[in-house]
Amino acid sequence: MTRSRLHPAWLVAAVAFVALVGAAGFRATPGVLLHPLHAEFGWPLATISAAVSVNLLLYGLTAPFAAALMDRFGIRRVVAAALVLVAVGSGLTVGMTESWQLLLCWGVLVGLGTGSMALAFVATVTGRWFVKRRGLVTGVLTAGGAAGQLVFLPLLAVLVRDHGWRTAALVVAGGALAVVPLVVWLLREHPADLGRPAYGATEVVPPPRPEGGAAARAVGALAAAARTRPFWLLAGGFAICGATTNGLVGTHFVPAAHDHGMPETTAAGLLALVGLFDIAGSIASGWLTDRVDARLLLGAYYALRGASLLVLPSLFAGSARPSMLVFIVFYGLDWVATVPPTVALCREWFGASGAVVFGWVFAAHQFGAALAATGAGLVRDRLGDYATAWYVAGALSVGAAGLSLLLRRRPADEPAFALPVVAGRRAWSYRG
Repeated sequence: MTRSRLHPAWLVAAVAFVALVGAAGFRATPGVLLHPLHAEFGWPLATISAAVSVNLLLYGLTAPFAAALMDRFGIRRVVAAALVLVAVGSGLTVGMTESWQLLLCWGVLVGLGTGSMALAFVATVTGRWFVKRRGLVTGVLTAGGAAGQLVFLPLLAVLVRDHGWRTAALVVAGGALAVVPLVVWLLREHPADLGRPAYGATEVVPPPRPEGGAAARAVGALAAAARTRPFWLLAGGFAICGATTNGLVGTHFVPAAHDHGMPETTAAGLLALVGLFDIAGSIASGWLTDRVDARLLLGAYYALRGASLLVLPSLFAGSARPSMLVFIVFYGLDWVATVPPTVALCREWFGASGAVVFGWVFAAHQFGAALAATGAGLVRDRLGDYATAWYVAGALSVGAAGLSLLLRRRPADEPAFALPVVAGRRAWSYRG
């Protein structure tokens, strides 16, 4: 039999990309549903934002456990189940009448589902299937999830305007379900299952046998990583990253623009442009991560983001002026450019457990996002505008740049995480 010239790793990456985009639809809805839900039910923006915060928090906390579950039960099963959970959570929102139901459907169910396909999923796929081009593929997959979320915004905004928010929720549920057969059919687990080495490798490496429960593996990784300085520097910076992207801009940009007289469909279109430029920025960041010191990249990304957020309050107007378009292009290029270097640093410092540890770093990202989503809603309710939230976010981003530059490069002769056998069982340790 003639072996295909296209390495199967690229097919796996393509299916993962589609799954990430399919799950992104519901993650795009908070920005366009805040005002419709407030208008229909009379719930305060802070209450609706709290549901977004639950979603963001669970989105992050689920990631390390999902990465461990993928090691235990396989990528295909976990991703298919996650897409079904997203569809169920999205579909059930159409019948809600109380705010706790919003917390359950939008916050809990969709948070758990999308968290199972978070960036730890990206780290797992790239870690298993790629040796060469890891940074580049990480950038492409990251762009798929983040950009997909934002590119959905104009469609959802039009659906909400013309047919109501319930139609938009049902469309997202259908989109998530449509991806499930593709995942079941084409998403493979390990290159060795096909008798092939990973892309860029020369030897077929058998997949490791999972040892212990997924929860124990995830918690053990956190217990070991939390004893190291690199973990806290990465987690602290990534928490600020989440606060200044998903939590603040992703959730509150549309209502903030609406406060200044801009139509919601126009504001949603601007966020969609952020998503388009995010694709270029993420891919470029992945390419650079394969070539440039990841610490320097993170420092530059966070510093530039901070500068842009500090000037944002002066750019809002009733229409999309050229200065706002410049911000959109600049911010879009930087949106998730932080992911490829952060994944690379987790792999550098934490070795084979890098994907699970990155899951916890990503949990910090979503913790920051959750605080920002609720905090910005409270700022708006109490002060009448979002200006203070933008200024605080800008200052925090500059701080994240400092944290990144404090992280030293791991010497080549210094071992990463090890799993020595202690007293007849495996115990996590860190050496160096």
